[in-house]
Amino acid sequence: MDLDLRKIRYFVAVAELLNFGRAAERLHIAQPVLSRQIRALEKDLDATLFVRDSHGVTLTAAGRQLLDDAQPLLAGAEAARRRVHRAARGPRRLVVGFRAGVVVTGVIRAFGAAHPDVEVQARRVEWDDQEDLILDGTVDLAYLRRPIREQGLRLLPVFTEARVAMLPADHRLAGKQDLALADLDAEPRLRYVDAGPDDPPIRTVEEKFERVAAGHGITLVPQSVAEQYSRPDITYVPVLDAEPDQVFLAWEAARRSPLVAAFVTVAQS
Repeated sequence: MDLDLRKIRYFVAVAELLNFGRAAERLHIAQPVLSRQIRALEKDLDATLFVRDSHGVTLTAAGRQLLDDAQPLLAGAEAARRRVHRAARGPRRLVVGFRAGVVVTGVIRAFGAAHPDVEVQARRVEWDDQEDLILDGTVDLAYLRRPIREQGLRLLPVFTEARVAMLPADHRLAGKQDLALADLDAEPRLRYVDAGPDDPPIRTVEEKFERVAAGHGITLVPQSVAEQYSRPDITYVPVLDAEPDQVFLAWEAARRSPLVAAFVTVAQS
């Protein structure tokens, strides 16, 4: 039995909201239609996906498993749609993502010299979308920094680099030759992935500048960021015992693309 992606999308909406009424509103369909589609999916899979009772809607073990599998399945389908759409519009094209500070000019030029018939574009990615943009086909592969959600990806270590403290220019440590992590123990650190509800997460290096310059905290950044981005109200000091930053080249693990393989070969060389 082939899985119907439309039914899978309906299932994900219910699984995320645990409410058939709100899921139907999100999907812009009538609730009875949604209920019928979920029952049909359960029949297709020969498994009960939801428990419906007076307390509400909960996922069964089978439902939790399907939710785990559904996200990469739908992302893969969307990625295929994007790639087919790009192929239909004209010449072969490769989109390479990169994090702030990572210079991709050299490898793109080398790839272009070996593959002059391929149009190569570069797109910056951020910590909160770097994996999603690969899995949904927005970029074909990308240079990422940790933390990385590795599910569905292949990772090739590319290089490591030292990290430096980003400080306000008038900070008490700004004039130091170098620092140790212990020197920063008393300093408020800017938080990213686990920022609180009243503290919006920082996405870009420009947002880091604003927070640091305003005195909200300090942060560690890769050396390449310090080399490429400067402001008179910001200073950088090396932190000798900070864990190095690791850069990886990443692409979708299940994808079999000669262009991606060719780019990886050039990147390795």
